[in-house]
Amino acid sequence: MVITNKERERYGRQILIDEIGDAGQEKLKKARVLIAGAGGLGAPIAIYLAAAGVGFLRIVDLDEVSLSNLNRQILYKTEDQGSKKATTAASVLAKLNPHIRIEGIVETITSDNVSQLAESCILIIDAMDNFSTRYLLNKTALTMRIPYIYGGIHGLEGALTTIIPGKTACLKCIFPSAPPPSLVPVLGATAGVIGTLQAMEAIKYITGAGDLLADRLLTFDGYSMKFREMKISPDSACACCAR
Repeated sequence: MVITNKERERYGRQILIDEIGDAGQEKLKKARVLIAGAGGLGAPIAIYLAAAGVGFLRIVDLDEVSLSNLNRQILYKTEDQGSKKATTAASVLAKLNPHIRIEGIVETITSDNVSQLAESCILIIDAMDNFSTRYLLNKTALTMRIPYIYGGIHGLEGALTTIIPGKTACLKCIFPSAPPPSLVPVLGATAGVIGTLQAMEAIKYITGAGDLLADRLLTFDGYSMKFREMKISPDSACACCAR
């Protein structure tokens, strides 16, 4: 799938990156990515992947835009309250980049539909706010052998990692049990930091640029403005990925 002259002009500054170039931009154009969630994390993920020229984005979210979303969910405006996030996000992103295709799906991700939602995608990006769905995405990624980029936030803190089925620790290895459900405090800028890094991991995976956060959990502390890296390993007793 060859990039056009217009696309070469649009993406010119990232094409200048040696590890991307024309070949990497063509890989981005061919890529199909599932973004699970269109909230605080999903918004910056979707914006930066659309801007970078990822050819197909499938964004899945059941919720409607509410006033309490607007401190962090930067795809939406005050007048978008009451609209469905997935379809509103698709409309906004289509205006940002008309060269790509965005599919907004208004559904809850369940065991009945998750495989269909991930079908034909080469990457799953986790922008959820609950571990039950995250574990479902993790299991689907392992079964379908699709890489999975996890991201999570709390207040001024966040973390992310990239899970490669058959090679790295899975989400259950890292978090064997889910934290109790609660209303999570979030600063919008924290979602921006982690979501943007998830988008960068996705672009690196697609183009082959740089080293992925494979078997590495990167944490961000906004209070001290420090990043830390934790080495992780597959759990030989993991119920999901033990080989």
